[in-house]
Amino acid sequence: MKHRLFHTLLTIVLFLVPLAYSHALDTRLPDLGTSAGAVLTPAQERELGQAFMRSVRRNQALLDEPLIMDYIQQLGSTLVEHSDAGGQHFDFFVIDNPQINAFAGPAGHIGVFTGLILTTDTESELAAVLAHEIAHVTQQHLLRAWETAGNMALPNAAILLAAIAIGLAAGSDAGLATAIGGQAALLQQQINFTRAKEQEADRIGIEILAAADFEPRAMPAFFARMGKANQIYQTKVPEFLLTHPVSSSRTADALGRASNFPYTQAADDLRYQFLRAHLQQREYDDPQEAILDFNRLLEAGRYRNRSATEYGKARALIRARQLQEADTVMQTLLQKHPESVELIVTKASLETDLGQAKRALQRLQTALLKLPSSYAVNIAYAEVAIAEGDYTTALQHLQDYIFYRSDDPRVYELMARAAGGLGERLQSHRYLAEYYYLGGNLEAAILQLEIARKSKGISFYDSSKVESRLQAIEKELADREERE
Repeated sequence: MKHRLFHTLLTIVLFLVPLAYSHALDTRLPDLGTSAGAVLTPAQERELGQAFMRSVRRNQALLDEPLIMDYIQQLGSTLVEHSDAGGQHFDFFVIDNPQINAFAGPAGHIGVFTGLILTTDTESELAAVLAHEIAHVTQQHLLRAWETAGNMALPNAAILLAAIAIGLAAGSDAGLATAIGGQAALLQQQINFTRAKEQEADRIGIEILAAADFEPRAMPAFFARMGKANQIYQTKVPEFLLTHPVSSSRTADALGRASNFPYTQAADDLRYQFLRAHLQQREYDDPQEAILDFNRLLEAGRYRNRSATEYGKARALIRARQLQEADTVMQTLLQKHPESVELIVTKASLETDLGQAKRALQRLQTALLKLPSSYAVNIAYAEVAIAEGDYTTALQHLQDYIFYRSDDPRVYELMARAAGGLGERLQSHRYLAEYYYLGGNLEAAILQLEIARKSKGISFYDSSKVESRLQAIEKELADREERE
């Protein structure tokens, strides 16, 4: 087992750029590129990606606020459509962590930390980070890792890949050590992309930025700022610099490539400004302090975008449960930006809290006519319907929507609540099982299925489906426990 793990680590190249490494051991990685051996089929790749995300959710605090998820997916999808992967599905998500980093995993799962979002100065800089990670995927820099992992049992392969991703991106070997022991810490510094692969990701990322009408120079600009930070931080270097070393030559190379494209005056989308304001107010433990600071900024006129600053204040007011004042601010903002998803959904949530759920439901129904695919609007509609006690509407809506978000734990959690409200206990427990399963809590998923199996009057057909699902999850849990 130790030999196999050691061999596996030597042949895995997951993501990100070179770290300085020791030459004491001859543990050089093999050359990358498309191998002549077996390649994962799309179905296998997708299955590995799903298992990867279950492991990430189990170990990291994914930020599951629909508005944030909605925006980052929209931005990422826009970039993907202007890449070689146009038409393919990528999953973009945010990790609630102040560290400055991002990473890519199997099947186009790309995570970005809240700390990195708050560090960006423009939407083009955030797009640059995502475009860089997209390039690693489109250029198959992860292919060998997927192939190697594919030779292992699926749960173990996913845990291994997720552990390396979490360990590197979080600047810690804790995740690695948990899954694969002390070998990981020893070899962590050698799991990296070659300089050529990293420069290729820079080059293609810049091309994606230009094609998507973002400012290509945002990538070297972000590099330059991180390079300056490297000179300031002496005891604790930002994690971005640990996993994405920034040299003057790399910055110059990126600037040279970006200069081949015409300058683009890419204005920040209001959604990006709203996102930053939302995350900024979350940085305060006491929402009252956030309210005071946002008021100071508004009074002094020290803001990039007044509407975004007012939105940040409104979110802080909501956290402080000053709902009437928050509603007044939101009403004014909606008059300025009636099509804003952030404002529509936040206003509907406020109306629900203020006992005006029917009005909120109408607002969201209208929004769905214009934005039928919006994750935030769909989730808000189901939540308000449940709050109003209209479980039938909520469940029917979610059963249709699950086709588009079959791997989303929140959708299953809402379906469980709606089914429970209708007294459909069997279905409620089955949905809850999927909610826990997707979140990486296999023990809780098993418990829900065991309860479902004992449901009074359960049919032979339903019993067989529950039993089959139970056995599959129990096997995955046993494999995981053996691995750990």
